[in-house]
Amino acid sequence: MEVLAATPRALFPRASPAALMATAGRTPPARRRCAAPVRASAAAAEPAGEAKPAAAPKAAAAPKKVLKKKPVYSMKKGQIVRVDKDKYLNSINYLSVGHPPFYKGLDYIYEDRGEVLDIRIFETGEYALIAWVGIPTPPAWLPTYMLIKSDKLDYERI
Repeated sequence: MEVLAATPRALFPRASPAALMATAGRTPPARRRCAAPVRASAAAAEPAGEAKPAAAPKAAAAPKKVLKKKPVYSMKKGQIVRVDKDKYLNSINYLSVGHPPFYKGLDYIYEDRGEVLDIRIFETGEYALIAWVGIPTPPAWLPTYMLIKSDKLDYERI
């Protein structure tokens, strides 16, 4: 122990031995229990010679919390949908994939039932995450304007 006390520079290279001994004897200041700051009243701030009529104390206007409104979606989670073929073939979603004309690999999105897994509103509009029932493909985000809702769960293929 004496070796450690004799060589404080090896343990604390930036602190001098005098600074370490000075801080070791100090106790930390007590913390305040009240989170709100204490405010002086207006009467205490005025000089004693001037007396004003007592006014009703005004409540401190707390900042109002602005609650975000829940967005209203055009469909619900779990809804059975299919994709409108004309709208999809003329959309940027189809053109960005680069499929050749008359590509038949995507016919399942027009004919089979898809289930809405999630709905979000992005900068470009409202999109739904669609997973196709019985088709081993990953879900896809599609704009809701190109989806056709099905009222019944026993959806028939076209």
